[in-house]
This record gives sequence, structure tokens and C-alpha cells, in this order.
Amino acid sequence: MDKLKHRISLIAVVCLLLFVVSLSTSCGNSEASDLLNFSDDTTAAAQLVAEANEDLNKIKIKYKENETKREELIEAMKSNNTEKVRSISDDLVYLINDGMALGGSAIEKIGKARDLNINPDFKEYLRLKEESLQKQMDAFENYRQAARLLRDGYDPKDDKQREMVKTEFVTKEENFQKIMEVAKQYSKQANDLAKESAKK
Repeated sequence: MDKLKHRISLIAVVCLLLFVVSLSTSCGNSEASDLLNFSDDTTAAAQLVAEANEDLNKIKIKYKENETKREELIEAMKSNNTEKVRSISDDLVYLINDGMALGGSAIEKIGKARDLNINPDFKEYLRLKEESLQKQMDAFENYRQAARLLRDGYDPKDDKQREMVKTEFVTKEENFQKIMEVAKQYSKQANDLAKESAKK
């Protein structure tokens, strides 16, 4: 039971942290600059990517401002303070919502950049990064649902409810891991493409 409590208590904070780290590194790779030749619409595309990175940096700021939520949630669960667990989980749901909105904005900007008349390698690099970000968003949707479940269904005194939360959490955690692996593959393909393009 302690293991379950620990895993559930980490859910929202871990997902927010991973969301920040994985998204903030998705577009800012210096290898991408090797794909830029500043002909055609490359300058406009690079500007859109810079704006996407601004969105992703806002996610970093949100995370920094809410780093203490993890410890607060753990303490609330240790003391079986259902109201506090639900309140903190609710805050985290809204933080994840905000992060996903910013992530969606970044994806939209990358998509616009990709639609411009740019170097085919740069276009493919952006497609792969966009796919990676989208998969990460899909993965974090699982964690948002899990945080909502914790907020709406946490009851340390109800064995049946706890078992349901445990089962749902494990399923969503497994889904998160599977989807994040796909996202990492897309990102690696993009990085490999950038390296190959730099050698040309």
C-alpha cells in the first residue's frame, strides 16, 4: 500500500516535470540550426520555431513556480488528508491543462513552420519533432486523467475505491510509458536527420 501511495503521489508532479523537460528540449536542439540555410521561407519558419520555444519555456516557468506541490501532496497522503489530496490534485490538473494548452500552441506553430517553403530536410526535421510533441501530449493526457482520478476518487478509507484507483493508475502509467517511447523514437529520428544534414 505504501508503494501504491508513493506512486500515486508522484503522478501529477512527475508528469508535469517530464512534460516540461521533454517538451522544452524538443525544438531547441542546436542541431536543427544546421538545417537552416536562410533561403526561401526558412527565416519565417525559424521565427515560428522560436515562438514555439517561448511557449515551451512558459511551461518551465509554471513548473518552477509549483515545485513544492509534490512534497505537499506526499504529506497530505501520509496524513490521510483527503481534502488536501484532492485540492492539490485539482491544482495539478489545472497546471497540466495549462501546460498542454501551451504545448498545443507550440505544435501549431511548428506545423505552420513546416507548411512553409523550406529545405526538405528542415521540413522533415520539423515533422518528426511535431510528431514527437504530439505523442508526448497524448502520453500526458493519460497522466492528466490519472491526476483527475486521484482528485475525484482518492479515499484512503475505502478499500474498493483504492483498488480501483490503483488499477486505473497502473493502466494509465503503462499507456504513458508506451506512448512516450514512440515520442522518443520520433525525436531521435529528427536528431539523427539533423546530424546527417550537417554532414552534407
